[in-house]
Amino acid sequence: MGSLSYVLSVAVLAALVTGGACIAKVPPGPNITTKYDTRWLPAKATWYGKATGAGPKDNGGACGIKDVNLPPYLGMTACGNIPIFKDGKGCGSCYEVKCQKPVPCADKPITIFVTDKNYEPIAPYHFDLSGHAFGLMALPGKDQALRSVGELELQFRRVRCKYPPGTKITFHVEKGSNPNYLAILVKFVSDDGDIVQVDIQEKQSPAWKPMTQSWGAVWRWDGAIPIKGPFSLRLTSESGKKLVAQDVIPAAWKADTVYPSNIQF
Repeated sequence: MGSLSYVLSVAVLAALVTGGACIAKVPPGPNITTKYDTRWLPAKATWYGKATGAGPKDNGGACGIKDVNLPPYLGMTACGNIPIFKDGKGCGSCYEVKCQKPVPCADKPITIFVTDKNYEPIAPYHFDLSGHAFGLMALPGKDQALRSVGELELQFRRVRCKYPPGTKITFHVEKGSNPNYLAILVKFVSDDGDIVQVDIQEKQSPAWKPMTQSWGAVWRWDGAIPIKGPFSLRLTSESGKKLVAQDVIPAAWKADTVYPSNIQF
């Protein structure tokens, strides 16, 4: 019996190291869609980075969205697990989260943006919040006491993203882009918050060319024939809404440059 226990212990330890046992025990829930609902769902919450900061991944993370410690995000960010991150198509989506216990919890919702991924399999739904956002779920003056708990039972629901008045969708042409490879980060998307398709159109051509999701919120076009600006971009949100940013990328575009639009969902 002792040898059997030893074998089982070794097997469990090996599975934990590879992640297999945890994933088998805690399969992810279904993807959270744009069906905005008043019902709260259960989840687990952890936090990472500095206690009052936006976390160590302020400069991109798995979504590629940089400077999340600055406006309009202001550190109100979180990593989402598989059904929340959705292989990057959940980047930019918004959720209300709150905790009811233990005692430091205020039971009042805060709104967070998904800007990174966390595939640690501790629950079907798991938010790994910035230290700043995690602390804001606490009663006044109890933020550090709540962070010391480490892991919480959380309630969450999908909500529409709302940015300060005047905020427009912004495009960042990524480093390394050239006429044969154009990679664009899409951010500050209101309403659904996330984009499921981007198409590009050259000024001299009426045809829309589908771009490919490269990773996170970054979409790319690559081809043997160089592409010529100015470019228009057509965005499709998760609920199927479409918007066109006409000639948003100029003819003399440059890599590692931000191009704001005049559109918003």
